[in-house]
Amino acid sequence: QNNKIGYVAAMQTPEVIRGINAFTLGVRSVNPDATVQVVWTNNWYDPAVEKQAAESLLDAGVDTIAQHQDTTAAQQAAADRGAFSVGYNKDMREANPEGFIASPVWHLGALYTEQVQAVVDGTWAPSVYWGGIADGVVDISDCVSEETKAAVNEAREKIINGEFDVFTGEIKDQNGEVKVAEGQKLSDEELLSMMWFVEGVIGEIGAK
Repeated sequence: QNNKIGYVAAMQTPEVIRGINAFTLGVRSVNPDATVQVVWTNNWYDPAVEKQAAESLLDAGVDTIAQHQDTTAAQQAAADRGAFSVGYNKDMREANPEGFIASPVWHLGALYTEQVQAVVDGTWAPSVYWGGIADGVVDISDCVSEETKAAVNEAREKIINGEFDVFTGEIKDQNGEVKVAEGQKLSDEELLSMMWFVEGVIGEIGAK
């Protein structure tokens, strides 16, 4: 509502940075004036620190909290302040019943079954795995509003059909420099080594 979103982020790795960038590109596709302010917790699991990080963002004026953390601590901070929230890894609506928007949801059972079977069969080999919605490994929870649900489902189908890739240019970085040219896509290698923020992110990589 006020163009200010906060993001409670875990470790400063390409995986987390990709998530922040993808989220920000999605946000700005519907609200070009919105910003995503990042606070690092620099750990994978610490509910107290995660809640403090969310509270610091809410103190700074954001009205929505997103996260790359496994606990619901940031969601609870949003609920305490009457703010909106976007979860991570699972449906987290129980932590913020009035303000929950949506959440990516992981379904890793299919992947684990496939990998274990490959070990049993003697065919397993190390590889980079890019499975997604089409493979049933990740999806999105139900959304709060019917309007949002319709828009998300439309984008979801385009991802499954290969018609949409969030990292297709033109994409600029925080300094306004074009990092991905119009119509070009980032390669797997570029995604795996991503250590820069897209335009619209407020935060620093390397910050403590």
